[in-house]
Amino acid sequence: MVDGPKAKIFNDPVHGHIEMPELCVKIIDTPQFQRLRYIKQLGGCYFVYPGAAHNRFEHSIGTAHLAGLLVESLKSRQEDLGITDEDVLCVKIAGLCHDLGHGPFSHLFDASFVRKFVDENWKHEKASLAMVDLIFENLKGKDPENFKLKEKDVFFIKELINGPTEGSKEDWPYKGREKEKGFLYQIISNKESGIDVDKWDYFARDCYHLGMKSTFDHMRCIKMARAIRVEEDNNKWHICFRDKEVHNIYEMFHVRSILHRRAYQHKTSNAVELMITDALVKADPYLLFEGKGGNKLKMSEAIHDMVAYTKITDRVYHQILLASDPQLQEAKQILERIECRELYRSIREHTTEEDISCKDVDKADFLEKAKMSEVKKEDIILDKVKFDYGRKKEDPVKNVYFYKKKTPDEAFIFNEDNKVSYMLPKAFLEWKIRLYLRKTELDENKTKQLIEGFGDWVKLKERAASSSGAAGREDETPEKKPEAHDGAPSNP
Repeated sequence: MVDGPKAKIFNDPVHGHIEMPELCVKIIDTPQFQRLRYIKQLGGCYFVYPGAAHNRFEHSIGTAHLAGLLVESLKSRQEDLGITDEDVLCVKIAGLCHDLGHGPFSHLFDASFVRKFVDENWKHEKASLAMVDLIFENLKGKDPENFKLKEKDVFFIKELINGPTEGSKEDWPYKGREKEKGFLYQIISNKESGIDVDKWDYFARDCYHLGMKSTFDHMRCIKMARAIRVEEDNNKWHICFRDKEVHNIYEMFHVRSILHRRAYQHKTSNAVELMITDALVKADPYLLFEGKGGNKLKMSEAIHDMVAYTKITDRVYHQILLASDPQLQEAKQILERIECRELYRSIREHTTEEDISCKDVDKADFLEKAKMSEVKKEDIILDKVKFDYGRKKEDPVKNVYFYKKKTPDEAFIFNEDNKVSYMLPKAFLEWKIRLYLRKTELDENKTKQLIEGFGDWVKLKERAASSSGAAGREDETPEKKPEAHDGAPSNP
């Protein structure tokens, strides 16, 4: 049933009719949420796939819908869990608001642009929390009597989006809900297994708009999901799936890998995103947005001021492209190249198991070894792209709990003693190092010399990384910050 006189039904091409309760509709009808209409879900993919024109707006509504289906399914089939109507509403709101902090062209903004200016590991989730605060503050100010969320619920919503408070070392680090409802924290952004409704929506939605087929069935997962307390994991509660669904779960991670390979990390899509990033960086000092108190802020500064950040969307692309300001001409010329399909050239890529460094110092080292004095390090881009199943080198299903039909309250993990199949990938992680050329005037002989030098350099780096052993491997250093190379961003 639709809740409240101002509740709405949305007709979605992916999920059909979506019911949104009144408070969710009030959130949707704010400038902070409406800006998501103008932020492409797949960034530069639209320049390769003409159907990939969908935006964060519809993805957020779809995520809220699936979050509601999952939590209501658990509530109806496991009444002993004590899931309340407030829990259901909070989970839906978290799904709705989880991407509020995305900037222009989605992951391009935080994964590439922001890293050029900010030392800290800033992510869009941080801005999402600030946007939630701004929306709730405005809604409460307009109609305090009908703003029903308690302070604990607001805290819960923000934890669902971004996890527990940083630095907490307590046995149960969450404040919004008690440990017995810990499974609720695995619905929007699952830090345990990587299986969550955010992915379920964007897999289905992205495949729909890209013209690809998804072999993963999220509705079966919703109908087969159970919350079970796992003694072996410090009595934590996990969302578990029927054992026979294990191949469907593998398909989910496989679809993720295929989407990265064919779309998110497409070499031409990445070339476009590299160019947009360069244009935004060059335009940053001259594009100012009014923030709180009338302060004028650059894009790189607006991430800390949600009043200014609300005004920053994909529209900056055309703001630069149509600009007559001489200070924006250098950025404008880059975007004009995109319009004329004069893209940065992808001249070579190398596939490897090693996490090879691609920083500025590595570019200088490469050019020196290639004896290419006429090419400056600013003329090339070393783009490091990761392809995995979501858990780096690990088999992702080894982090997923299942149950059997006869023992629905006993969770287990597939291991060597009860193999899923012998027909699984040998490795779950690989890297591609791509060489892009910004300049277009390099002749054929020099380009060939650059390609040969790249091949020799990357093999040398590969041997060095391999000989250094596990110390140089990415999966052995999970706490390190993302590398500040100038490659294109990736989706989650």
